[in-house]
Amino acid sequence: MVVELKEYTDLASQLEAMERDGYLYFPGVLNSDEIAELRKCMDETEPIAENRDSYSTSEGGQLLGKFQGGGFFLKHIKVAFNRSPIFLKYIDRSPLIELAEAMHGEDCHIIGSTAWITGEGRPDQQLHSDWVPVPLPADVLADSRVKLPIFATTAFYYLDDVTEELGPTKIIPGSHKSGRVPGDDTTWNGQEAQSILCNAGDVVIFRSEIWHRGSRSTSKDNRYLLQVFYANRMVTQKFPPYPHGFRLNKEILAQATPRQLRLLGHHEGGVYD
Repeated sequence: MVVELKEYTDLASQLEAMERDGYLYFPGVLNSDEIAELRKCMDETEPIAENRDSYSTSEGGQLLGKFQGGGFFLKHIKVAFNRSPIFLKYIDRSPLIELAEAMHGEDCHIIGSTAWITGEGRPDQQLHSDWVPVPLPADVLADSRVKLPIFATTAFYYLDDVTEELGPTKIIPGSHKSGRVPGDDTTWNGQEAQSILCNAGDVVIFRSEIWHRGSRSTSKDNRYLLQVFYANRMVTQKFPPYPHGFRLNKEILAQATPRQLRLLGHHEGGVYD
């Protein structure tokens, strides 16, 4: 099955969709030059072990990171915004940043960003949620009086025309209202996971609670994907190396705008500071 990708152009409708469906679609955010620039930057960025980057080859060669296993090409670059000014540009790309600030507050920040290339042979993932901050019974969440804050989201910048062969992300729309992680379940509310099939330059953003998984790639082509993770200010930023090894790149600091600096953690003083 293929997930319905409907565009909402006004902020109020976008917020309603995130509350109702748990995800949102933005077509044509990137142009062809930007797509090519990002893909080239991903190809040229070398993995760093202490950053918890992951790397493997289709021949089962050198392996780094938690995705070890080999048999397919993988390059997964963490804290991408700190590796190149090209990646930095996309932490506050419109219209995603306006939605992020409306969901998470004007003092929101990013909690991470990854550049991800995967090749033929990547296996199916198990259905999972990234984070369920407030586990609750589904009947409680079904009550119209209950509206949970959106604590964290992931924006997926697709740099390929996504087909079933390329190994699309699959989601179960509305499953953020399950109030739990899927465990061994493969369906929710009668629905199976549905493929996100979209075009290069499109962006899909979804809540941390939604049930989703990566799927097997049978294509000879690599899949290129940029992710930006947004969250409320009080959610911890996840910038390896831990616990005190992370430092912002001086080149990034020198050209970051005030909004980008805030997204990177340069907040005004507040509670607990």
